[in-house]
This record gives sequence, structure tokens and C-alpha cells, in this order.
Amino acid sequence: MPNTKSAKKRLRQSEKRRLRNRHYKGQMRSFVKRARQAIEAGDWEAAEELLRRAYKAIDKAASKGVIHKNNAARKKARLMAFYNRARAHTQMGPS
Repeated sequence: MPNTKSAKKRLRQSEKRRLRNRHYKGQMRSFVKRARQAIEAGDWEAAEELLRRAYKAIDKAASKGVIHKNNAARKKARLMAFYNRARAHTQMGPS
């Protein structure tokens, strides 16, 4: 436990930030997961909408400093690559 007044305040601040960060990170993970599930199911209209929402959640987390901007860029690139591979695979047909 903190002893000094400033350490007590720092504890309060860090707890508040931890909870806020957890919210943005959880929201981001949820949208990414839902988008991936829609892509795997082949529901392209829902997948495109969920991709937009996932991108927004990722960008928001990055802007709040919850994740690094390069981490956000990597997540978006991998998600779009997954979508493009799945879309190309269904258009060609499974071999």
C-alpha cells in the first residue's frame, strides 16, 4: 500500500486509467473477433460492416494510447488480409 499522499493519488489515477484502458481494449477485441467470425462464416455484408466497426475501435484504442499506433496498423493490416484471402478463396471456389 502507498504511504505518501502523492503515491495514494497515483494509485487512484492508475486504477482509473487501467479500467478505462480495459474498456477500449475489450471493445476492440470484441469487434475484431466478430469481424473474423463473420468472414469465416462467409457473411460478406455483415463482415464489411463489422470490419468498419473493428477499424474504428482499433483507431480509437490507438488514439487513446491504449495500444501503440504501429500495433493498430498491424492489427488492421492482418484483419484486411484475412478478409481479402477469404474473399478471393470463395470467388475462385475451393480446390
